[in-house]
Amino acid sequence: MPIRIPDSLPATAILESENIFVMTEYRAMHQDIRPLNVLILNLMPTKIVTETQILRKLSNTPLQIQVELLQTASYRSQHTDSNHLDSFYTTFEQVREKRYDGLIITGAPVENLDFSQVDYWDELCAIMEWSKTHVHSTLHICWGAQAGLYYHYGVEKRTLPKKLFGVYDHKVLKPSSPLFRGFDDVFAAPNSRYTEVWEEDILRVPELELIAKGDESGVFLVKSTDSRHFFVMGHPEYDPDTLAREYFRDVKKGLDIAVPAHYFPNDDPPQPPIVRWRSAGQLLYTNWLNYYVYQTTPYDLKKISD
Repeated sequence: MPIRIPDSLPATAILESENIFVMTEYRAMHQDIRPLNVLILNLMPTKIVTETQILRKLSNTPLQIQVELLQTASYRSQHTDSNHLDSFYTTFEQVREKRYDGLIITGAPVENLDFSQVDYWDELCAIMEWSKTHVHSTLHICWGAQAGLYYHYGVEKRTLPKKLFGVYDHKVLKPSSPLFRGFDDVFAAPNSRYTEVWEEDILRVPELELIAKGDESGVFLVKSTDSRHFFVMGHPEYDPDTLAREYFRDVKKGLDIAVPAHYFPNDDPPQPPIVRWRSAGQLLYTNWLNYYVYQTTPYDLKKISD
């Protein structure tokens, strides 16, 4: 999928070096088709890393996508150069009157806080409320999934006894779902979180479907019955070394951190990890875009409604 992003965005050169089709703004302006409009609310502190990971996943179908990057105005990232934010990110006030085919809400390292304690919680709630009438389908990732389940359906997040950290197997519970076309019965995905949602809490909500879970990781993938909301508890977009970087970062800080499970060969951190989640991660993003955004979004975005 050619993704349409600014020519000078750092991810452009990275993805082009990986032989991924990136469409420059100039080339896109000379095509007479409507691209899919996808907004990415990037809540991660490492914004360039996260935007590159997600853009990589969005790039592998024959659709043209117009991507916009959104940051919170109520909290400004301290870990990303301000010139990058000013050049490539917009704010909610600047997009409030627009409509989008798809919205992606990332995770954030704030899961140990109550939702109301998060600096940008009120702004995030306003964005999620706005998405009901201005976005066709929304993909929530990790803490973003927990926040979405709580805001839209009142599902509480629960604190785990210890951090869930590693690459875990998950069972497909609804093989007939278009989201799982091309999936094996069991697929791997990285997880890195201190909180979870309980299966019984999901099953109490008639508007929700639990469609994938793991024996060790619990609830992994939930969708709304109208397919307007998808909630992914892990990080299928992670790079091969993302968990390694998190692990060595915490070791350097002197934190009590376990070796990520099912990740390093023989649980030996000096060895490079073996990637088991790349194909399933790509399929998840591709299938969401194709079956739940492209195939069902109205051509006239003004027709999107609650």
